Amino acid sequence: MRKVKTGSGATAVQIVDKSGGKYRIVEHLGSARTDAELAVLMRAGRDKLNPGQETLELGIESRPDPTRAVVQSSASRLLVDAIRAAYETLGFGAVEDEAFFQLVLARLVEPTSKADSIRVIDELGIPPVHRNTFTNALKRCGNNDYRDLVARACFAYSVSTTGISLLLYDVTTLYFEAEKEDDYRKVGYSKERRVDPQIVVGLLVDRSGFPLEIHSFQGNKAETHTIVPVIQAFQERHQVADMVVVADAGMLSNMNLQAVDDAGLRFIVGSKQAKAPQDLAAYFRWHGSHHDDGQTVDTITMRTKAADPSRIDKRAEPVWDPEKNNDQWRAVWQYRRKRAVRDRQTLNQQRNRALAIIEGQSRPKTARFVRTTGNTRTFDETSYERAMNLVGWKGYVSNIPARTMAAAELVGSYHDLWHVEQSFRMSKSDLAARPIFHRTKEAIDAHLTIVFTALAVARYLQHKTGLSLKKIINQLKPLREVTINIGGHELTADPQIPEDAAEILQKLGMPG
Repeated sequence: MRKVKTGSGATAVQIVDKSGGKYRIVEHLGSARTDAELAVLMRAGRDKLNPGQETLELGIESRPDPTRAVVQSSASRLLVDAIRAAYETLGFGAVEDEAFFQLVLARLVEPTSKADSIRVIDELGIPPVHRNTFTNALKRCGNNDYRDLVARACFAYSVSTTGISLLLYDVTTLYFEAEKEDDYRKVGYSKERRVDPQIVVGLLVDRSGFPLEIHSFQGNKAETHTIVPVIQAFQERHQVADMVVVADAGMLSNMNLQAVDDAGLRFIVGSKQAKAPQDLAAYFRWHGSHHDDGQTVDTITMRTKAADPSRIDKRAEPVWDPEKNNDQWRAVWQYRRKRAVRDRQTLNQQRNRALAIIEGQSRPKTARFVRTTGNTRTFDETSYERAMNLVGWKGYVSNIPARTMAAAELVGSYHDLWHVEQSFRMSKSDLAARPIFHRTKEAIDAHLTIVFTALAVARYLQHKTGLSLKKIINQLKPLREVTINIGGHELTADPQIPEDAAEILQKLGMPG
């Protein structure tokens, strides 16, 4: 029998077998946070190791001390009940699998491996399912399509609260602790600049950041090739026809935008800065270089062809019409002074780097504004001046007519994208979605379904309380319900609830 400190600061008591210099866990008895709890677990362990051990006949009867109080168990009942209530409110009870719920619960409280989730659940004071049941739950996750059940429940909740008229899409990468690639886990462009095998994950959320759809792709899949399959899967699952999809400039490709438009969907995506000189040429000619903070220019951008040079002769900007302008998209450009200050700083840093390379102060390498002719390097003053003239401007491409959505609303909708970025950060940090240790695609998909479900619960808790998941857990987890045995009689003692914790419970609609 041995005692082990856990990541949460508790002491785990385990019955182990040592052979060949290695320990094998035979049974995890539980985790203790106080000396009394530890004594109970140690006594239980000794009883298991020495069942039926005879005692010396000394003529002394062993009678329980009616005044002695022994802690039999304790549980973070408030935290578990809060998470379970959120899980049920979101409709995830349709899964009808306690092992799946416990995997989601463990992912929220202390993200760890499937095997170690037993310890996390046990520390919370609820009976964990058997390790084999956890393994079988991962199989059931795919066989019974738990992701479809969860996604449908997420859709229903979003429709009844935020609404799905505006959807946000982005991608990220999740890496593996593996040395070799396979058909699915491949080395590709990594946002963390890693060289490990990875997968690409696409996430669709509503405008509040609540998750609606998650899909994974091969690690070397181009980001621009992911948005259409995810949107189509969402449409097919829920039979949705009218919605606006928002994505960053990385999703911008003529093929993507045309496919989204052909599907009858509306989109707002970030424009590439290289489009600015052409899109804003008429505005610059007639209005010069002075711009008011928040100034917007509602115009058009060419899909593939070059713009008509005579367009700049007209003072009024063209109004995009979906019927007439079938070789153009609507483009809205906005100027911000804060963005201009930041852009100038970036450009000056790039200018200094380029000059250092040209003057031999830095080792030759590719850099912006360095023009190379043979063995001669010169500073590209024309490109630098053109870039400086565009500081502060950011563009947005859409197929939504101005009569349907004003320029300011279109820009504001795009800026909601930070919600999907926040959801990705939550899944990577709070829910520890990476690295992934699974090998088969089925197990990886099950892992992502658990993370997806946990993200929805976390988003719900965050929205209801206004607090991060970490703060909610830190407030509620230490509040433990304790069962005490006094002279053979059990007594349950509720924890004293501090004001901050009581406020959390009140916002979640739970008795405190």
